[in-house]
Amino acid sequence: MNRWAWPLLGVLAGCQGRARPEFAGKLNGVLLPRATARPGFALTATDGKRFDFQAQTKGRLTLLFFGYTNCPDVCPATMAALGAVAGHLTSLDRARLAVVFVTTDPARDSAAALAAWLRQFDPEFIGLTGTVAEVDSAQRAAGVGVAVRDTTRGNYQVSHAAQVLVYSPDDSGHIAYPFGTRQAEWAADLPRLFERWGGQAR
Repeated sequence: MNRWAWPLLGVLAGCQGRARPEFAGKLNGVLLPRATARPGFALTATDGKRFDFQAQTKGRLTLLFFGYTNCPDVCPATMAALGAVAGHLTSLDRARLAVVFVTTDPARDSAAALAAWLRQFDPEFIGLTGTVAEVDSAQRAAGVGVAVRDTTRGNYQVSHAAQVLVYSPDDSGHIAYPFGTRQAEWAADLPRLFERWGGQAR
């Protein structure tokens, strides 16, 4: 476990449960003990092109989430909440925001499957995939626990990090949001995040 992940009360979630640490000040997320660097990793986007996370999200308020399309609850709930709120942002704020979903199940999540799944929530969400080694390396770079893929019980399960990591235009991570953050809480916090750490339009 990354040493900055301790406030998140459990890095891996088996797509169930709800970890709710104490909120930080006026924000509904958890402020990290110290700022972390925007991670450097490169994966394949749903359009088949290489996506350099650090370079291509630079200067934008970026929400990073690791999950998979067959997840029964954590992933669709998280992305649905973010999609609903992103859809009501002003055009300026939407252009300053990047929401990046990295699959932790690349064996099943092809680029096409990932793109179709993300379109349910927001067509502008960025989906990334790669080899298992590349995806695991990206999780380590972001400082979250590496997903555990269990195919031995006849029920393919992937336990993965359940928090949404937030990176600001200074290329630092200051806050993370646990699974269970509600749509209303995202709606309240995104304007505050833009005010405090707003980014550039792309």
